[in-house]
Amino acid sequence: MQFSSKIIEQAVDTFAQLPGVGKKTALRYVLHLIKQNDTEQLAQIITQLKTDLKFCNKCHNICESTVCDICTNAVRDQSLLCVVQDYRDVMAIENTGLYKGLYHVLGGLISPMEGVGPGHLNIESLISRTTDGSVKEIILALNATMEGETTSFYLYRKLAPHNVNLSAIARGIAVGDELEYADEATLGRSITNRQPFSTFFSVK
Repeated sequence: MQFSSKIIEQAVDTFAQLPGVGKKTALRYVLHLIKQNDTEQLAQIITQLKTDLKFCNKCHNICESTVCDICTNAVRDQSLLCVVQDYRDVMAIENTGLYKGLYHVLGGLISPMEGVGPGHLNIESLISRTTDGSVKEIILALNATMEGETTSFYLYRKLAPHNVNLSAIARGIAVGDELEYADEATLGRSITNRQPFSTFFSVK
């Protein structure tokens, strides 16, 4: 792809780094921005994404304060913890309106092929949240993929010695599917009809 401007080329290369965006789509975005009279708001929002957002000190959810609104909500069930891969899964589950507990965001899934091991995820902080006895149940709500199952099994082994009930979302979510793409009704039923994690695997 030939460019008449080095600035346009650099802009296209930058947009093309976004997930699902190829060079042609990136070029359309850049040309659209060039035609706009006011791009200050967009520039300000992009800056705020890096300067004003934080990760919750308790659950690692994305928020604008030290602790997110979900963790500070006294109405939520403090004894129930739902473990998810990332922020998108929190949004998906919240949209069902059926879950009233807290969350723990891992920040990814164990994937040896991509060089992601347990040490790269928010697992130790999850273990720490079970030590004071306030958490009675942990729901493993991870994607029904090989990486999701591997991570769930690892967490099962790590959490088994602790005095907490472990459950997993029901298989309304098809194997290979990701939570963020599930419809709200299916995801809601999967959370509501969760089952003890040990029923999914024969763990010795």
